[in-house]
Amino acid sequence: MKQCKITVLVKELAIRIKKEVREWSFQMATTIIFCISMAFVVFILAMFINDRVRKFVTSEELYFPQQRPFSSPLPNWPPLACFPCNYSSWGLRDWLAPKELWHSMSDEELMWRASMVPHVEEHPYNRTPKVAFMFLTRERLPLAPLWAKFFNGHKGLFSIYLHAPSEFTREPPESSVFYKRRIPSKPVEWGRSTMVDAERRLLANALLDFLNERFVLLSETCVPLFNFPTIYNYLMNSNQSFLSSFDDPRPIGRGRYNKRMGPTIALSDWRKGSQWFEVHRKLAIKIVSDIKYYPIFREHCKPPCYVDEHYLATFGNIVDPNSMSNRTITWVDWSRGGSHPATFVRNDISEGFLNQVRDGFNCTYNGVTTSICFLFGRKFHPNTLQPLLKVAPALLHFDP
Repeated sequence: MKQCKITVLVKELAIRIKKEVREWSFQMATTIIFCISMAFVVFILAMFINDRVRKFVTSEELYFPQQRPFSSPLPNWPPLACFPCNYSSWGLRDWLAPKELWHSMSDEELMWRASMVPHVEEHPYNRTPKVAFMFLTRERLPLAPLWAKFFNGHKGLFSIYLHAPSEFTREPPESSVFYKRRIPSKPVEWGRSTMVDAERRLLANALLDFLNERFVLLSETCVPLFNFPTIYNYLMNSNQSFLSSFDDPRPIGRGRYNKRMGPTIALSDWRKGSQWFEVHRKLAIKIVSDIKYYPIFREHCKPPCYVDEHYLATFGNIVDPNSMSNRTITWVDWSRGGSHPATFVRNDISEGFLNQVRDGFNCTYNGVTTSICFLFGRKFHPNTLQPLLKVAPALLHFDP
């Protein structure tokens, strides 16, 4: 009986030992596999870290990081100032004015570029300010010979900009002051916002030249009433811009106001004025930088509301009323009535007629009363060229 119990006990012990050996073997195997896996992971991680450390220590990117491309490419800017290819030869003069007026910038890009303003007011160079003569034309310049005599001998004191229809591509001779002075232009329709688009386009292109200080808008029918030195000094010494702006209570004034312009533009802000203006550089920058008021005019000022008669007059009244003289320096004759001023022809031209325009009015200039109120006149027919050239030597002191 005892022998039987011993036998059973031995068998149970053997079974238990085998079971424990199997369990121990499984645990050992699991442990070994885990350790091998961890060793493999550690090995791979060590290789990765070693490779990155080696690249970090030896690569030039640590000191000269490469630029990553932008998610959206920059516009294809033209060589605006025809900068030299040899960057080491760049000088300040290369940044002051474009050597070529033609470019491929959109209006939006142009306005952004023209709105840049140096924050250091003192110029680090000898600056001789210039007058920018901006011609907004519907055709060629029939009175160009008269203007050529006006500009002759005054190089470095003026800049010329032509906004002309795209079909007028013929360039004048290289000797002409109008040679390659056209800017990229777009179609202009009378009474529409495209007229002011063109004016702002002219201003923006002229602002790219940091030497331009005064900006005057002219047409192909305009003529100078004085010689260049007189006009230059008159503009440069003025402490105001010559921008016509007045409150007209009539239907052709306040009656054109659109209530949808409020509250940004109130009726009390609404002004009317002449399209033909002259402004100083600070106001010109404000005009091309305007993204608050002009979009409202474009949307809500449509015939019988004319943007060119109200936008600048209202804008100036809102943003900088003290800088404006509230008068224009371009004379026109409205006495004959109608929606357009009188056009003068050959038989109208005489010294007496021009002297009446030159000295027949009184106005305020820098707080002092003067009889020199108008520097330019319009509208002069192309057939007035020869009579004007005939009286110019005596009246305007041009060379015959």
